[in-house]
Amino acid sequence: MPVEIERKFLVADDGWRSGVVRSEHFRQGYLATTATASVRVRVGGGRAWLSVKGRVVGPSRAEYEYEVPLAEANEMLDAMCDEGRLEKVRHWVVVDGHEWEIDEFLGRNAGLVVAELEIEHEDARFTRPAWLGREVTDDVRYYNASLAQLPYDSWSRETGGEDA
Repeated sequence: MPVEIERKFLVADDGWRSGVVRSEHFRQGYLATTATASVRVRVGGGRAWLSVKGRVVGPSRAEYEYEVPLAEANEMLDAMCDEGRLEKVRHWVVVDGHEWEIDEFLGRNAGLVVAELEIEHEDARFTRPAWLGREVTDDVRYYNASLAQLPYDSWSRETGGEDA
């Protein structure tokens, strides 16, 4: 079973911007979200994917990903993901040999910037860049599937704010 092991952090400041090696705009939406899994369609860089991810709290989860035709992915996003879409610009930054993905969210999630690092095992060591903030790996509010359903701009009203 393919497994993704990922740590997720808030970003404390813009210090990461000077290290960006590439950036890409993504549109993604959720076709289904249950207590145990989510099914996502994502479009970016002229390509598209369907992903099935296990919904567990923590850094490790099952993940299956399949490339799909771009036109069909756009149709799915437009016709089947009314309530569960989000957009972001992903920036890649390399720090001491580790490739960080910095997601700068748009739309109703604007203002939220999250850094993710995929690692080989849960206790892998890595350098914490100075721009890295609080870890949110175990906070389901920061999962993309959650942000698509309950966007960041509604948190102060719905959940009592960022640190609730």
